[in-house]
Amino acid sequence: MTPTPANPPNRSRTISYHSPEDDRSKLFEQTGLEQLRALADGRIPPPPMNSHVGLEIISVADGDVLMSAQPDDSHYNPIGSVHGGFFATVLDSVAGCAVHSTLPAGVGYTSLEIKVSFLRPITAETGAVTAHGWVTRRGRSATFADADLRDSGGRVLATASSTCLIIHPDPAR
Repeated sequence: MTPTPANPPNRSRTISYHSPEDDRSKLFEQTGLEQLRALADGRIPPPPMNSHVGLEIISVADGDVLMSAQPDDSHYNPIGSVHGGFFATVLDSVAGCAVHSTLPAGVGYTSLEIKVSFLRPITAETGAVTAHGWVTRRGRSATFADADLRDSGGRVLATASSTCLIIHPDPAR
C-alpha cells in the first residue's frame, strides 16, 4: 500500500531503559530527596516509565519537583492529539516525586488517587512541556500534592491533585 495523507507511512519508536534495581532494599537506603537528586544528576538511571514519555527531572527540592516531557505523535489518540494518559502520567509522576522528595530513608509511597483537569490540547507541535509538582499537606499515612503542566509559553495545559499513601517499613506504624 502506498502512503497517502489518508494512509500515512507506519512509524516506529524504540524505547531504551534500565531495569529497576533488583535489590529493593538498596532503593530505600537514601531519603527520597537524595534518590531524586541522584536521578536528576544522572548518578542512577531513570525509571523505565520515563522513556515512554521523554520525562526528565529539571529540579528537585523538599516537596517541590520540576520535570519536562516531550510529547510526539506516538502519544496520539484517534483524533490526532496527545492522549489524556500522557497528561495523567506526567502529572502523576511529578506530584508523586514531590511527595517522594519528602520521605525519609526506608519509607515509600504509592498513588491513591489523582484528579486531572485537561485545559488545553497537546500535539506534537506543542513541543516540550514542563510539569511542576508541590506538596500541599504532609501526613503520616497520606500526603497531598498538586501539579500543573505548561507549554513553553507558560500556558497551563492541565492541572492535577493527588493523594499518596505513605508506606512505612513497619506496618504497625
